[in-house]
Amino acid sequence: MAAAAAPYRVTLVCLGNICRSPMAHVVLEDRLEAAGLGDRFTVTSSGTGGWHTGDPMDPRAAATLTEAGYDASRHRARKFSIDSYAENDLILVMDHSNEADVLELAPTVEEQQKVRMYRSFDPEAGPDDLEVPDPWFGDEGGFTRVLAMVERTSDALTEHLRPSAP
Repeated sequence: MAAAAAPYRVTLVCLGNICRSPMAHVVLEDRLEAAGLGDRFTVTSSGTGGWHTGDPMDPRAAATLTEAGYDASRHRARKFSIDSYAENDLILVMDHSNEADVLELAPTVEEQQKVRMYRSFDPEAGPDDLEVPDPWFGDEGGFTRVLAMVERTSDALTEHLRPSAP
């Protein structure tokens, strides 16, 4: 009997890992599961800063997800590190600042090829509109807008990832 192939590993990265990347993490896991691909992918998230390591999701992000029918209860923030390159096949960043921080940690030029802007999969994003805005400084409406962006990007990303499923 042949051994099962290892899951394809995706991580989502923002600044503190309490708003954007955990929202995208929860939604992408949901979409992959709904597509029958949940056992073929591992999804994680992290932040480029370590201020919130071990903390739950921002209460506004969690409330927005919960109101939309998602489970936001399991998240605990973690920090992106050089080890994240070995642990993942695809690294999706939320903005250009996250991208610069993540690329700076790449152990090799080849490993940098794993890094992509998350919204590069968003069918409504243009080449100059690839960032997921950080809702942390705003009101609940910002979280609702980010969720809509995350849902449509995760839908498109799920279809993009389907051929990568082991």
